[in-house]
Amino acid sequence: MKAPIVLLLFPLLACAAGPSPDHSEFEATLFAPYRAPPSGARTFTLSFDYPKLPTPLVATWRLDLSRAGVPVAQWHGQVTLHGAPVEAKVDWAGATQAGIYTVRLTAGVGGGDAVQEWEVAVGVPIAALAPAARAAALPWDIYLGNLHSQANDSDGGAALDSCHSAQPPQSAPFGPKDAYTFARGRGLDFLLTSEHNHMFDGSTGTNADADPETARARFHGGLAEAFRFTAAHPGFLALYGLEWGVIANGGHLNILDSTELLGWERGKDGAAIADTWTARSDYAGLYQLMRARGWTGQFNHPASTGQFVVNGVPLGYTRDGDAVMALCEVVNTNAFSSNDSETETRRSSFEAACNQALEAGYHVAFSSNQDNHCANWGAAYTNRTGVLLARGAPFNRATFMDAVRARRVFATMDKTGQLVLTANGHVMGERFTNNGALTLTAQFISSAGKQAASFKLMEGVPGRNGTVSVLSELASFTFTPVPGEHFYYARVTQDDGNILWSAPMWVTQM
Repeated sequence: MKAPIVLLLFPLLACAAGPSPDHSEFEATLFAPYRAPPSGARTFTLSFDYPKLPTPLVATWRLDLSRAGVPVAQWHGQVTLHGAPVEAKVDWAGATQAGIYTVRLTAGVGGGDAVQEWEVAVGVPIAALAPAARAAALPWDIYLGNLHSQANDSDGGAALDSCHSAQPPQSAPFGPKDAYTFARGRGLDFLLTSEHNHMFDGSTGTNADADPETARARFHGGLAEAFRFTAAHPGFLALYGLEWGVIANGGHLNILDSTELLGWERGKDGAAIADTWTARSDYAGLYQLMRARGWTGQFNHPASTGQFVVNGVPLGYTRDGDAVMALCEVVNTNAFSSNDSETETRRSSFEAACNQALEAGYHVAFSSNQDNHCANWGAAYTNRTGVLLARGAPFNRATFMDAVRARRVFATMDKTGQLVLTANGHVMGERFTNNGALTLTAQFISSAGKQAASFKLMEGVPGRNGTVSVLSELASFTFTPVPGEHFYYARVTQDDGNILWSAPMWVTQM
């Protein structure tokens, strides 16, 4: 398979017409075959795009290859963007030394840049690199689904044969009921249709002629449809929520359980086109409202700069935000994929930004979603968000949301894989105090018989605003942490290149 890196820079170009609209950002994608012949030779394919670009723009890129932190090779170049995808190919002859190599893409436009990295294997049987940690059974019922998608209440729901980008709001043929029907038919246990909050007026900007009551009715109709569908289809959970915010001077986040339409736009008479008025890009204020209402959030495709700004700090920490933001999207399939065979190669990774949120002090678990705008809800790739419920517990809205709020969630790029991190009788998502030795154990199971190519136990310090690092490359590791606050999570790479992330656990070491 090809393990991709997708790099989204939100947005680095300031156009004369003003901020870039949603879904018009620079995008750089690296396709890197995880497995290759024994020599390790392979071709890396770099794809660059900037939809709706008003004038040509030069993008620069650099590709770095290393092993165990030691540089092996470097390539660099530039491409001129004209509003259509452009590719560059890099051939690597491979290496004589077997092992896991890291390929890192740095790309930028307009003077900014960002970095992501992926692992590739060279020349050895993958399963020999690390033994798989297996458990005969986990004491949890695990449900897999997608917590990020759109239907025609905003800019999603387009037929596959005509879907190439975001749709004009409320113009596509397929709505939330169609999305739930499709996802259920493809084996998902749950689907959230997260409609853009600022498009219920039928526009991507502000439609002053919009009727506020019509907008509110459309939102509440979506909530009612989710409840009806769930009641009529036991075993499937239909969720309806909001994707709040914009990318330019903002950042998208999902409110999984909002019962109110939130918005900053007003009609000609000054009335809010929403149930509750919220200030655009005021994340501190939004977190405060969410906490007062008891709602739960997810950072969507977060960037390390320019998003979720509080007091001038990207991904800025607030106690209200920490109380309500439960998830951080670590992997996201291309939003405009029309693939319905689970083979989409354009996927984006946001682990660095999620780690930044963790280091800021946020208690978030990782999620893996698809951001579907086409009528392929959950079917673009095999990635899923996994949620753990107690064995035998009923699967319903209340138990599901309780599990999400408890951060009993893992992210997987492979729906056949499961990953649970435990420590001294505690399970991932927990916050606890520890004395003496701590044993972290990553329990990985693949129902498809896939092996773990590598394990990494990661560690960080909440509130330090530093760097998350590798604690151990063993599936189980015993040590005594230094006194103070810590978080730990597991990261497993399968022998096909797909990655799983456990939720962190937060430990106060005495």
